[in-house]
Amino acid sequence: MKLKFRLIFLILFINLINIHSTELITNNTLIKPDYLKKGDTVAIVAPSGVLKNYDTYINKAKKLLKDWELNVVIGENVFKDDGHFAGTDKQRTSDFQAALDNKSIKAIWCARGGYGTMRIIDNLNYEKFKENPKWIIGYSDITAIHNDIHNKNSESIHGMMCKSLEEVNINEDDSVKLLKKTLFGEKLSYNIEGNKYNIEGQASGQLVGGNLTLLHCLLGSNSSINTDGKILFIEDLGEYLYHIDRMLYSMKRAGYFDNCKGLIVGDFTDLRTNTTPFGRNLKELIIEIVKEYNFPVSFGFPAGHGDKNYPLILGREIKFDVSKEKTNIIFSD
Repeated sequence: MKLKFRLIFLILFINLINIHSTELITNNTLIKPDYLKKGDTVAIVAPSGVLKNYDTYINKAKKLLKDWELNVVIGENVFKDDGHFAGTDKQRTSDFQAALDNKSIKAIWCARGGYGTMRIIDNLNYEKFKENPKWIIGYSDITAIHNDIHNKNSESIHGMMCKSLEEVNINEDDSVKLLKKTLFGEKLSYNIEGNKYNIEGQASGQLVGGNLTLLHCLLGSNSSINTDGKILFIEDLGEYLYHIDRMLYSMKRAGYFDNCKGLIVGDFTDLRTNTTPFGRNLKELIIEIVKEYNFPVSFGFPAGHGDKNYPLILGREIKFDVSKEKTNIIFSD
């Protein structure tokens, strides 16, 4: 009788393991929205900062999309002004929700970043988005939405926004060309110049991340992401080195790097100078924080607030190969 009970318990235990393993596999497979094709519709919305002197870049964004033979719709409240924000929280939520719910819209392109997305993310409903997933494109403050999209098991695109077009030639800019390539489903890979600070190694996993400040601010909330088995990308703008150090240490203490598979460091532009020298540069402080972990680290990926902002498919599996001489990133199909 005891042997019989032991056998029953063993069978139940194995079944539980199999169920749990199946769940992990399922949860690790993200939705890939359909790539764009000619005639599709893209919505331009503004979930963050107010659009001042918007004519130049919104008109360039419309022209660019029409040149790609796409249709364009502009959010009803995009040009509203509520102090720092592009309309009230309710207005910005309404525009984004309408774009999420509209079956005919195949991509949502954020007009600009700034600050404001965190104020609306808890009011967004993704049920209709799950039925008809679409690409959401943006960076910086839009990291809050990228995190939520990742936690809803869908991919999204970390890439330039409409305001990024303000001072570029839309017919010649590499970031623009690569965004089109990404949206229309061409194979994406990068071969980036190396850096003496790179930590060499190879890894593979889902790519996650975005703006460091936003990733830090979202810690402990439903919008925080699990980095286990994943490769993290970070970038930021206008921070002191000690701010960056503090944010990374907070993430470290929260277990962000414990089971991480790799780190891609993008642009950290317009760093501010404190009256007391920090005593180490950006790369040195990052290396100091992650030196105990056994994963590759690559510096200098051209994404973020710099002159170049190469698109990254967040949630997509990548192969990540780092040496002192170069970094190769290959996105899976």
